[in-house]
This record gives sequence, C-alpha cells and structure tokens, in this order.
Amino acid sequence: MKILFAGDASNMHNCLAQELRRMGHEATVASDGSRWMDTHRDINLKREPGLLGALRYLFDIKRALPLMTGYDIVQIASPIFLRLKPHRVAKVFDYLKAHNSHVVLSALATDVVYYDACHDGHTFRYNDYMLGDEPSPYVNSAEYVAQQQDNWRQPFMRQHSDHILGAIDGVVACLYEYYAAYQPKFGDRVAYAGLPIDTESLTFRPLDKAPEKVRLFIGIQRDRHVVKGTDRLLAAMKRVHDRYPGITELEVVENLPYAEYTRRMRDSHVILDQLYSYTPATNALIAMAQGLVAVSGAEPEYYDFIGETVNKPIVNVSPLVEGDIDAKLSWLVEHRDQLPQMARASRAFVEKHNAAAVVAQRYLDFWNGLM
Repeated sequence: MKILFAGDASNMHNCLAQELRRMGHEATVASDGSRWMDTHRDINLKREPGLLGALRYLFDIKRALPLMTGYDIVQIASPIFLRLKPHRVAKVFDYLKAHNSHVVLSALATDVVYYDACHDGHTFRYNDYMLGDEPSPYVNSAEYVAQQQDNWRQPFMRQHSDHILGAIDGVVACLYEYYAAYQPKFGDRVAYAGLPIDTESLTFRPLDKAPEKVRLFIGIQRDRHVVKGTDRLLAAMKRVHDRYPGITELEVVENLPYAEYTRRMRDSHVILDQLYSYTPATNALIAMAQGLVAVSGAEPEYYDFIGETVNKPIVNVSPLVEGDIDAKLSWLVEHRDQLPQMARASRAFVEKHNAAAVVAQRYLDFWNGLM
C-alpha cells in the first residue's frame, strides 16, 4: 500500500511509517516533527513564528501538495492537522480528498468529538476537563485560555469538524478514550489500534535486584503542564523525595527532543506520566519498553477493552482520590524489591499490546477493509 501521514503527534505517525516500510509498504510523513520533539518527517511542514514564518509555511504547504497525491490512504492527525485556521485546513483537506483514494482520521488528540465526550457526564468518570461533576484544574488555568479551548464550543469549529468528519472514510483511535468518544457516533467505521512503540530500537535494561535508590523520572511539556497533570505529579514526587531523601532521586526534564528524551530516562526506575488518562500514553509506553515502571492511567475499563486479564503492570493513580499519588509512590519506594519483576512485566506488556508491528497490522487490517 501507499500511505501518507498528514501531521504527527509524539512521533506516532513517524513510528508507524517506519514499521510499514519494514513491512514492504510505501509511507510518507508530512509534519512539523511534533514541534520541539523534532521527529523525522519526509515533508517538512514546520511553522516558524512571525509573519515571515507564516508566509513561508503557506509556501511550503503549496509546494508540498503535488507530492501528497496518489496515495491509497491519507491518515490525518486531527481535524486540525496543520497549523492554520480551520477554513484554510479545510481547503487542504478537500485537495487531499480529491487527489487520493481514502482519507482516515487518527483520533489522537483533543477535538470536538473528544471534547463533547469529556463534558457529557457519562462517558468518563474523569478527564482533562472534568473530575466527576467538577471542573479540573486545567479549566481554571492560564493554559486553558492560551490554548483557546473554548473554541471547541464555537460554531466555526463545529462547522469545520462537521465538514471533515462528514468526508472521512473512517477513524482509527490510538487510545481507549478516543475510541470511547468516537464509537457511539461512527460505529464500525471506528477501529482501535493503540500507540505504536518501536520496541526493536528501545533496549530493555532489566534490574537484577532492588536498587539502593529509586530514581523517579518525569518529563514536562512546558505548555501542557496542567492538562497532563504533571504539576500534581511533580509535587507528589517532591513530597515523596522529602519523605525518603536517602533512597530516592529525582530527574525532571522539560521539552526535550524525542531522541534526547528517551536517552535521559534510561537510567531511571519509575516514570510519572498522565494523571487524567484512563490509559498509558506514549511517554509511559516508551519508558516501559526500556524497563521502567509507569505511574500513569490504567483503569479497569482499559484493561478490559484490550482483553488483558493477567499482566497489569502500570501503577494506576486516580485524580479523584486525595493522597493516592503519594501513597502509590511511597509503596514503590518501600517495596523497591518488586521493581525488577514489574520492569519485566512492563516490557512484556508493551511487546504484546503496543509493539509497532502489532499496531501497524491493526491499521493495515482496517485500511484493507476500506479498499
């Protein structure tokens, strides 16, 4: 098959493209390199700041469009898959739709459908926006305003979403949450594939015995600190370090390129990631593949959804339970003899559920169904 990925997030489309090439398919990535992550792309669509940056970006897109035709599948990263206003994105989308066989949406980030599911009062017990019946800290933060989250409720955004979703041939969700949001609206036109992790390139570093000091690792996205819950995770991490100063060490990194980020986490034992998620996301899965224990989302709904009844290595923390993060981290420190076994279970989990070859085959099965 011949596949074009338009847009990317956290290296997901690039990882998929690399695996598809190994499987004998032709795959092209047109993206901005996931912003500061600077991940690989075949067609560079990175927007620089300022007026000159905007003009150059428009020129780059216009120059790239003839290279983005004749594909069996175009997989767009979201309804806003370019850093343009919706009406401009719609024009590019219409061009791709007219000059390729099928266009599919990757449900991998916030959009109108996910936003509505977060606010409907029944799809999730908690999410980025709501903790039960109460607004999350994110809703009352400067991040919420800076990221123009109220736009998801505006008519112009909903009209754009209707235009895109009315024309796509299907949806592939990378997380349980996105599947849960899309499935009621799209039925069997939605598939779950999971997040692809290149386990072949991530060396597993098993622990032979309990470490003398537990090294806790957290990666912060500067403009997504509150929505990811890393503000609360970091605060709990520091409290636990103060409680166990002789047997814990902390590593905090911020906005690192993808390659540097994966390298920096290697010598740690525990990663903290994503407080408001039902599922482990890319950072946690990359860490698990290397033998770290993930403190993240791993709700029963997720394990049931993927059919996992035996190996449940992710340390689930709840944003609804006061002191839950501190308690779970303290347990890991006090029971650090369990870390070697948990590390092995973490690697096995990723190999089974998220190895790039496994996820790529799910995509191929869905795409072939469209053909």
